[in-house]
Amino acid sequence: MSNPVLNAAVPVLPVAEIQKACTFYRDRLGFLIDHAEEGYAVLHRDGVEIHLWCASDESWKDRKASPVESGAESFLAGTASCRVLVTNIDAFHDEMEKSGVVHPNGHLGDKHYGLREFAVLDRDGNLITFFSPLGSKAGHWWTWEFQG
Repeated sequence: MSNPVLNAAVPVLPVAEIQKACTFYRDRLGFLIDHAEEGYAVLHRDGVEIHLWCASDESWKDRKASPVESGAESFLAGTASCRVLVTNIDAFHDEMEKSGVVHPNGHLGDKHYGLREFAVLDRDGNLITFFSPLGSKAGHWWTWEFQG
């Protein structure tokens, strides 16, 4: 019997309003909407899939104990982040610049940890960092060793 292999991770980002978030991801980031309902959406672009879940529960404001009960409290929208591996990051960055979504503090640049990356915030404030490995790590980003 062969060993199990993990093949992908799918970020699930909390948003305040599914329909408005889907419109942003489609019109500004170039994602296609595969499924959208009141509380959940599935989007993709090329080989990347992102899910959105609605965090719009306002009842936490009236609770005396822990504010987290439903897991969909409105204060959770915009509190997540994810990283997306990109081929030809310079061209993708140009596309995102034209779309006006590059974060003012997340400009394209080479990082000391071997990545070329930039960041955007979605309409709710979730951080999405797009990256590409540099130099000897290019094509082998999955073999990084922990150096802690």
